[in-house]
Amino acid sequence: MNGVSWNAEKLLSQVEKPGRYTGGEMNTDVKEWDAARLHFAFCFPDTYEIGMSHLGMKILYEILNSQPDMLCERFCMPWIDMADLMRKENTPLFSLENRRALSDFDVVGFTLQYEMSFSNILEMLDLGGVPVLSAGRKESDAIVVAGGPCAFNSEPLCDFLDAVMVGDGEEVIITLSKTIADGRAEGLSRAEILRRLAKIEGVYVPSLYDVSYNDDGTVKSINAKDGAPEHVKKCVITNLDAAAYPEKMYVPFSEIVFDRIMLEIMRGCTRGCRFCQAGILYRPVRERSKERLIELADKLVKNTGYEEISLSSLSSGDYSCLPELAGELIEKFRKYRVSISLPSLRLDSIVKQTLEETQKVKKSSLTFAPEAGTQRLRDVINKGVTKDDLVEKATDAFMGGWSSVKLYFMMGLPTETNEDLDGIGDLAASVRDAYFSVPKEKRAKGLRITCSASVFVPKPFTPFQWAAQDSLDTVKEKQAYLREVLSKQKGVNFNWHEPELSYLEATFARGDRRMARVLYEAWKLGCRLDGWNESFSYENWMKAFESAGLDPDFYAARERPIGEILPWSVIDCGVTEQYLVREWKRALSGERTPDCRKGCQGCGLQRWGVCGK
Repeated sequence: MNGVSWNAEKLLSQVEKPGRYTGGEMNTDVKEWDAARLHFAFCFPDTYEIGMSHLGMKILYEILNSQPDMLCERFCMPWIDMADLMRKENTPLFSLENRRALSDFDVVGFTLQYEMSFSNILEMLDLGGVPVLSAGRKESDAIVVAGGPCAFNSEPLCDFLDAVMVGDGEEVIITLSKTIADGRAEGLSRAEILRRLAKIEGVYVPSLYDVSYNDDGTVKSINAKDGAPEHVKKCVITNLDAAAYPEKMYVPFSEIVFDRIMLEIMRGCTRGCRFCQAGILYRPVRERSKERLIELADKLVKNTGYEEISLSSLSSGDYSCLPELAGELIEKFRKYRVSISLPSLRLDSIVKQTLEETQKVKKSSLTFAPEAGTQRLRDVINKGVTKDDLVEKATDAFMGGWSSVKLYFMMGLPTETNEDLDGIGDLAASVRDAYFSVPKEKRAKGLRITCSASVFVPKPFTPFQWAAQDSLDTVKEKQAYLREVLSKQKGVNFNWHEPELSYLEATFARGDRRMARVLYEAWKLGCRLDGWNESFSYENWMKAFESAGLDPDFYAARERPIGEILPWSVIDCGVTEQYLVREWKRALSGERTPDCRKGCQGCGLQRWGVCGK
């Protein structure tokens, strides 16, 4: 035991859910500390329940620990009670495996999944004894890196991160780690190691770029220096069958958000929904073969004991062998009572046969995402589904024995009117009518329809990156209007998001480097765990904006003209700006773009030779 272990034990009896901090889960990899030449701290900037559910963390954890000279250990953001106790007892943030302090590691890596977890990054660094500001780190301090979807615009974190990995991480994380280990072994300075990292395809080093601004606050120029590339090209794994994937996954003792086997069947999406950042960032579409997936499923069931397999992707219904895959998995695991779930279904996917297969073990709630209430607005966002699609798929589900359906929508989409909100109520009523159209002897009891409406957040690298977000007052008016609409639908529940949180999410999603000042001020005011209602303080965030001298509306509520230099323009995600501009114009005219499986739409990836179009 090291010094942290003893102090940690004293704290566990004083906090809620001590299982968040004990470690020791089945299938974890506890390696000998002194046998590794590089120690990598994999940090998830949210609570244990969320972090241990994240598939990317499981994949990269196994990849790093498969290297004989590397060691990877896990960290999650402690809850408020534990964080406060750590400060009171002078106990640093420690790993779940060897209970080593964060400051003991050579590399501290964060996965950036959600903008409103950014304050947790500062909190975790500070709790772990790593200087929060990159400029304040000594030669011996850890090099702080990040990856994940929000890495495509990491400018609001530029003062805190040393390097950023952009794109698929399976290969670049090893190249980056070896480069750091070699540099440390050679006695290179931090600055020289960072210059080496900048030469790796897919690695962005913020300190090697100078940004200037116009008088109106927009970006004037972004200039690379010290040999850094003008643009950083994202990493793409072209063959998922050959890509590393865990054959055993750590199994927590306590309940987590997604407590099941997650089987990534494909990566990417061809649909082209204009609001969807993931649909752009994870292009091109790549599938794992049915044979490889069955092999993985067999090993994971044996190695974890889980009783559910989730077929995970952005749009699982589009997997080319879905009925065959689901049928074989059901048949293979039927005697073990292992169920198959489909977490992401499109209304126009061919899923009826698959639904019939997956319900043979046990049923769960089905989720559909019409996104908008009217066909006009669905055409604006390029969501190529119709009301008839929804009614048909809901009817199939009710005939198959389901009685619980969730419908996901967004509010505040570009060009939205009250008629589009009325359409949400109309769709909910149509689903209810579909249930009662099924003969009574065939339908399950207890109809439950839940409508959820999130607030639209314009994201980088989407056709809507130039769009303005609705003002807070407008969002609140629309939420009240929709509550009234849905209150007239018997048996329909309505869930909505806090508009203030989505407003702040937009400021960071489209933020520039000056947002780092806001983040730092907010953290000093006590902001942390902002994605949780218990700790979110909109008032403190507004104080932080005021202290930094910045207007949040400049980032969230401003429509940006075509041609403005965007803060994230250094990153090349593969999809060209010309394509995004064309899609933005088509959206405003209500013109749809076909699925690129039906013919190449010229998004730009073909110039890399990776999309096969």
